[in-house]
Amino acid sequence: MNKQIAEFFGTFTLVLFGCGSAVIAGADIGLTGISFAFGLALIGMAYGIGPVSGCHINPAVSLGMVAAGRMTMPAAIKYIIAQVAGAIAAALVLLIIATGKADYSVAANGLGQNGWGEGYLGEYSMLAAFLFEVVATFLFMVVILGATGAGAPAAVAGIAIGLALVAIHLVGINVTGVSVNPARSIGPALFAGPAALGQLWLFIVAPTIGALAAGMVFRTGLLNAPEH
Repeated sequence: MNKQIAEFFGTFTLVLFGCGSAVIAGADIGLTGISFAFGLALIGMAYGIGPVSGCHINPAVSLGMVAAGRMTMPAAIKYIIAQVAGAIAAALVLLIIATGKADYSVAANGLGQNGWGEGYLGEYSMLAAFLFEVVATFLFMVVILGATGAGAPAAVAGIAIGLALVAIHLVGINVTGVSVNPARSIGPALFAGPAALGQLWLFIVAPTIGALAAGMVFRTGLLNAPEH
């Protein structure tokens, strides 16, 4: 159970600080600051809960680990339940904090939810959003599997993975707000209104496809470190 508790708090932290940076501080820190908020939250949790659960804090990552042969499906399902619960709890806490400001409206200001199309940030197409989320999650999962694999320097894995998340956000915030994590998308969408809920499917399906593809690439041995 301690692994599920760790995943709950890890995902809670990622969503609260990542989405919170956009909702509360976005006007001051800009897209670069928001990108670093997500990455730094992940780095912090990698060292905080990594020794307990591996710090997946992302259903796509857990499923990618299954595809790579590093986790069983029953264990992944337990992780995913904890991750989604943590994300929902964080989104609720963020909503309560944000509504403490007199001129805040979830309809007008949002809750850091993901999206695409007319009225959403760069107004990119659904195809662009889907392609970005698949490719970005694939590459993110490659970094995770490589940095945590046999022979990789374990002490710096959290930094490598967190900085990869920063880079993904620097490129992709205007496209989709960057999910690469179904739990991160589910939490805010539940409170952000019908438009966010209507687009939520993409941020569950596309990251899952990307992570599973990366896991299968590692399972085939194509990206495994050579034997010395």
